[in-house]
Amino acid sequence: MAESRPPQVDALRILHERPDECACITITRRQQITVVVLLGLLIAGIARWPLSTLIALNALFILFYVVQSAYKFYLVYLSLERPVLHDVSAEDMAAVPDEDLPTYTLLIPLYREAAVLGRLVEGLARMDYPPDKLDVMLLLEEDDEETIAAARTMELPAHIRPVVVPDSQPKTKPKACNWGLFIAESELLVIYDAEDRPEPDQLRKAAIAFRSVPDNVVCLQAKLNYYNQRQNLLTRWFTAEYSVWFDLFLPGLTASQAPIPLGGTSNHFRVEPLKELGGWDPFNVTEDCDLGVRLHKHGWRTAMLASTTWEEANGAFWSWFRQRSRWVKGYLQTWLVHMRRPWQLLREMGLADSFSLQMTIGGSLLAFLINPIYWAMTIIWLVTHSAAISALFPPAVYLLGSFCLFGANFVFVYMAVAGCMARGYYDLVKYALLTPVYWLMMSIGAYKAFGQIIVRPHYWEKTEHGIFDLDGTGGEAP
Repeated sequence: MAESRPPQVDALRILHERPDECACITITRRQQITVVVLLGLLIAGIARWPLSTLIALNALFILFYVVQSAYKFYLVYLSLERPVLHDVSAEDMAAVPDEDLPTYTLLIPLYREAAVLGRLVEGLARMDYPPDKLDVMLLLEEDDEETIAAARTMELPAHIRPVVVPDSQPKTKPKACNWGLFIAESELLVIYDAEDRPEPDQLRKAAIAFRSVPDNVVCLQAKLNYYNQRQNLLTRWFTAEYSVWFDLFLPGLTASQAPIPLGGTSNHFRVEPLKELGGWDPFNVTEDCDLGVRLHKHGWRTAMLASTTWEEANGAFWSWFRQRSRWVKGYLQTWLVHMRRPWQLLREMGLADSFSLQMTIGGSLLAFLINPIYWAMTIIWLVTHSAAISALFPPAVYLLGSFCLFGANFVFVYMAVAGCMARGYYDLVKYALLTPVYWLMMSIGAYKAFGQIIVRPHYWEKTEHGIFDLDGTGGEAP
């Protein structure tokens, strides 16, 4: 087997060409000053008018809850009322001969994945696409000797090649993907993770769907879900979350023409626009979310593809916790980068899209932080009937707070139930009713992420793959 070692490419192109959109510097001096000023004003307000300041802050947070829950419910409504998934029928696929299909690059970043390499190659063999139109790059890190050795011992098909990415910082998935992107010579490109099992006809569906979508649609996001849904309680909750996100929430954003925070895999791209944009930000640990926002800012659009890629849900708590912390940290990086110049962002994206960005990214971050505070206040008040807590809820604020306690929480639990129902996972509905416990776990991970953004902003917490045996109980092979 010949090992492919490409010439040096600029995997950090965004840093050089678009530094204002790069997370190399996570928090700018202007943002640091803004935070200090706002904290100073808050402290001064509490010192001078303690009760009034805390009531005003409480009212603002509760109003935020009302607005965010209403917006997310609206997106779910849109996804059900205006189906926007691009589906390709068997007849449509049969009408396009193999020789008319575009060339396709598959980027598969691997790091310490020797255990799943054989299963990965077997899965790639099931893809329904002419091999002579495929260039599958196994992106291997230079210091990952175990995975490189495993790849060397395998007899790989001609269209699958290992590509060794030189050892350099930052050591992240998006840097490896950029390495593959800028040596790709195909028309289309997709990213898959090591454990992914895309539906066999997904490449063909995407290639044909790109023919019918407008020219400014440069990305098709396939839906993601899990094949080990029933492994344990954590994977059941994780499956409910993904079912909401990819089956209801992202289609709702697509229907409203809002920015789409991409999933980490199964994003199908037109190659040239992606290169023009500079590829992924190698310093952002949720490069998918950031890329979705940057595409939208520059006038490109994303659509949803009616095809599913099956992944392995993280069923081990500490592994899930590290993964969740990385995701939240990346969302925070993305929000900080695109909020460096808020008024410019508003001019570039418009009021509606800017609002959506704040609700989907900034709003999620805020909710993670303040949720435990309100849960604790509720429990303490129920136990002690604290007068200090009661004082924070004058009649108007109390009414809004009551709506949040019952109405907003109902909305989010309802979405978890609706996601399971939309996927046909009827037996998971009862577990979706317990998702408030899952929210607490997410908040704990978020607090870790907020601390890590200061001391280790670009550290990539590796997710372990291959823990679950697909042939064991608790999962369903796609």
